[in-house]
Amino acid sequence: MWFRNLQILRFDPTTALTAESFSEQLRTEAFQPCTSLARESRGWIPPRGDDRLVCAMHGQWLIALGVEQKLLPASVVRQTVEARAAELERRMGVKPGRKRLRELKEEVTDELLPRAFSRYGTTFAWVDPEHGWLVIDAASPKKSGEFLEVLRKSLDEFPFAPLETKRAPAAAMTEWLTAGDAPPGFSIDRDCELQSPLEERATVRYANHVLTETAEVRNHIAAGKMPTRLALTWRDRVSFVLTDKLEVKRVKLIDVATTENDGEADDAEERFEADFILMTGLLDRFLGELVEAIEP
Repeated sequence: MWFRNLQILRFDPTTALTAESFSEQLRTEAFQPCTSLARESRGWIPPRGDDRLVCAMHGQWLIALGVEQKLLPASVVRQTVEARAAELERRMGVKPGRKRLRELKEEVTDELLPRAFSRYGTTFAWVDPEHGWLVIDAASPKKSGEFLEVLRKSLDEFPFAPLETKRAPAAAMTEWLTAGDAPPGFSIDRDCELQSPLEERATVRYANHVLTETAEVRNHIAAGKMPTRLALTWRDRVSFVLTDKLEVKRVKLIDVATTENDGEADDAEERFEADFILMTGLLDRFLGELVEAIEP
């Protein structure tokens, strides 16, 4: 398994967290299927299909949030409400008022929800108790926020805080693009986004451009635009996009990294464990060096 988008939090690694105590606290918010009148349900599920809510491998933990959402299209509710309103008007001779239409909508929703199809999703997170990382594989702050909301409910104390650096990521990316070079261990790739901080938020996007040799980019920066996204590669092993919100997106392990485990696992479970250990080992080094690069 490989995480594709990283929402990054930190915690004090001296915090008294064990896999056993963490798992017991997660059980207070274990996943329960939607009731007949519920639109959505969230809770912890075993990440590997057994009964463990915390999958611990070589000192690294994997946890998973399960989500069930009832699919009840607004158009279906609206059409049913309109049909019932028309029937009421035919029988009573008067159009239903706003209050009655709201009541009809609630009645129709309660009637249709038990028969609605469900959509299921899973959000994974990696916990590194030795170095104090909590990394959520989520493409948006909204999705990671939903994850953290359930995590807060589960834990007696919440030791996690969003990763912060002494220097803003936008300032670091500005320096790299202006100099035409990234810090040691990193290289600038071919995509970036620049945005004006002024009210009109003028935005320029580059895709597949040699950014280090493009005077245009430096001219936009000199005019006041700031980088909001920049594609980078770390040690020829991980390509990614860094954002001004300190999110790491579009993470991709380059072939030299993914081939390291080829032939080492005899079955799917062994391969999963080998990949997880490779991923967490790489990400641990990568995140540490990324923070150092942003705040030299």
